[in-house]
Amino acid sequence: MNNDALLNDLIGSRICHDLVNPLSAIGNGVELLSMSGTGDSPELTLISESVGSATARIRFFRIAFGSSTPGSRIGNSELRSVLQDMFRCSRIQIDWQVTTDLPRTEAKLASLLILCLESALAWGGTISIQRDDNERWALNATGERHKYDDALWQQLSGADDDPLVTSSDVHFALCHGTAARLDRAIVVQKSSHAIQISF
Repeated sequence: MNNDALLNDLIGSRICHDLVNPLSAIGNGVELLSMSGTGDSPELTLISESVGSATARIRFFRIAFGSSTPGSRIGNSELRSVLQDMFRCSRIQIDWQVTTDLPRTEAKLASLLILCLESALAWGGTISIQRDDNERWALNATGERHKYDDALWQQLSGADDDPLVTSSDVHFALCHGTAARLDRAIVVQKSSHAIQISF
């Protein structure tokens, strides 16, 4: 991994780590108010749901954008929990079919690709994720329609050496380099109602 990529990953880890702690404290405070009987209000419910959603997204971002030291692993139950929490109130359903703990480097790439599929399923749908015994991944997104920007998706194969990227699409730009560090190639296929990614 080059120094710039490592530094970017460490920055991502630091930001996510520093944000999770105060969000957790807010969540605990809301829970204590609810237990005391003074927190039964629509306003507090909204705060609680918002904090839960933000915490789940930060936990997921830590996997997708944070550091992933070769050799380190992440528990399958943790990943499943993070994904369930992140998409709990979403129009997207997650079907996580992976059954084993994972190298953090693979979990990072899979998470970035899930973000790409989330971007495509702007009107909702289902994302299913599988990993076979040969460590081959398959991610499938299905929906009534999807948003597919060719310029963004070409970045997954490294076709554009100098892509113009916005902050909302940065995950597309990170996939190719992350896959290259794993010595993997990303293959994307699409149809009118589905997008399939394998690596």
